[in-house]
Amino acid sequence: MKILREALVAVVVASGLVVHAGAAGNSCDSLQKMMPQGATVTLAELVPAGGFRAPGAAPAAQNGSRFADLPAFCRVAATVKPSADSDIKIEVWMPAAGWNGKFEAVGNGGWAGTISYPAMAQALARGYATTSTDTGHSTPGATFALGHPEKLVDYAYRSEHEMTVKAKAVVNAFYGSAPTKSYFNGCSTGGRQALIEATRYPDDFDGIVAGAAANPKTRLDTCGSGWGSRP
Repeated sequence: MKILREALVAVVVASGLVVHAGAAGNSCDSLQKMMPQGATVTLAELVPAGGFRAPGAAPAAQNGSRFADLPAFCRVAATVKPSADSDIKIEVWMPAAGWNGKFEAVGNGGWAGTISYPAMAQALARGYATTSTDTGHSTPGATFALGHPEKLVDYAYRSEHEMTVKAKAVVNAFYGSAPTKSYFNGCSTGGRQALIEATRYPDDFDGIVAGAAANPKTRLDTCGSGWGSRP
């Protein structure tokens, strides 16, 4: 009887998650067909509590403590192509229950090239719908920009704005309502991204955290490479 009761509880909890996800808006898997123009959804799934595995991470780190304690959430991955040479990857995570009604985009570090899963996990654990981007490439360093000016534009500023517009549309579709407040939180490269968002796209966010902003970018990178340094 105990096993039967536990099985019934599991079914009820799982059913409750699905109902909550679709009660005001749409179910998680239905978002596969609802991405705005210029983007293609590659994944839309309901991740159970503690069930996230970080792509590309070593097995020991795939489900570390920061991920093991996460609540159930709807995970949407998409590719955005604002130019013919763009290949911007984004992810949007939305709590299956207990959403605080707010949205938090998180920034990158260095030359980016990866989704900021740890930062997304922190935002999700606090009840935020959250998003991150690889800024349009997956290679270490700046070699991605050689001969690819559109990819440099994506890294410089376009990817964050495209991510934000698409992610807000996904949140709206999932919950059936837009976020009451939207924030950007980033440090280093993320701080630079925050400053650019504030100056180029001031309507994207209601509040911005720009920590240790890597700015001005040109001087930082040339000096760090031994170019252009003063005597």
